[in-house]
Amino acid sequence: MAVHFDLSVIAVVGIILLIGIVKKNGIMLVEFAIQAEQAEGLTPEEAIYQACIKRFRPILMTTMAALLGAVPMMVGTGVGSEIRQPLGYAIVGGLALSQILTLYTTPIVYLYLDRLQNWIFGTRRDQAISRDVHPAPAE
Repeated sequence: MAVHFDLSVIAVVGIILLIGIVKKNGIMLVEFAIQAEQAEGLTPEEAIYQACIKRFRPILMTTMAALLGAVPMMVGTGVGSEIRQPLGYAIVGGLALSQILTLYTTPIVYLYLDRLQNWIFGTRRDQAISRDVHPAPAE
């Protein structure tokens, strides 16, 4: 109701699209951070920071492509525009808000879940990883 449109079936389709894009962005950040922790031996803070830096461009490109693709639906007029406008508003508004929230909340949730895991199991994940890796003797 922020733009004086009812939540129609078409707008719900836009919301489902938003859920998929936001989920993909979060998975991309977390997966990169986990790989950086395991492969490079980074702390969770360093790993999620590197993930945010290195995955920012692909996340922004995906979001902007979908957002800019929905702008004509949002501002369009003419025959049938009353059906397409709620979809455009849902996509553009949702992607703009979710982009900001994803880039700020995903690292915070990642770090809090890491701390929760450390508190529950009593060991640091990076210590457990370093114990499994045995250095090879020099030749």
